[in-house]
Amino acid sequence: MASTTGLPSGAAKKPRSKPSHPRTSDMVDAAIKSLKERGGSSLQAIKKYIAATYKLDAEKLSPFIKKYLKSGVVAKKLVQTKGKGAAGSFKLSVGSAAGEKKASVASSAGKRKKSPTKKKPATAAVKKAAKKSPIKPKKSLPAKPPKPKLSKRAAGRKPAAKK
Repeated sequence: MASTTGLPSGAAKKPRSKPSHPRTSDMVDAAIKSLKERGGSSLQAIKKYIAATYKLDAEKLSPFIKKYLKSGVVAKKLVQTKGKGAAGSFKLSVGSAAGEKKASVASSAGKRKKSPTKKKPATAAVKKAAKKSPIKPKKSLPAKPPKPKLSKRAAGRKPAAKK
């Protein structure tokens, strides 16, 4: 029987080698960051940067670059300043650069070792935290009585003068 892979039945598939360049998303982000264009970097400028920096054929990577530009705008990692789709100019979103830094700080803070002390009930821990909290709850004000609704006819009349 013939094999469906197109290889002789005894030959094994050659494992795929990893590329020598970073991910397309990383290359595009680096291009936009280093170009520092005020109005955003165009697709053409991004391709030119990738071809020069990473010694790759940017035309072969073109569909991947376009796909990342579109998905980056949807995921709010990139901001499209001009154009539609993959055409136009792109900037890194303000939150994405700051978000990466905050995420790394938060993940390192979450990896603290737990002390081998006894666990307190959750309600006691919450009450203790509430006592330490510098924010005091606002006192509720008494509810105001609702104003009586007047019909349209009664709203237009003036009160009768006393005799």
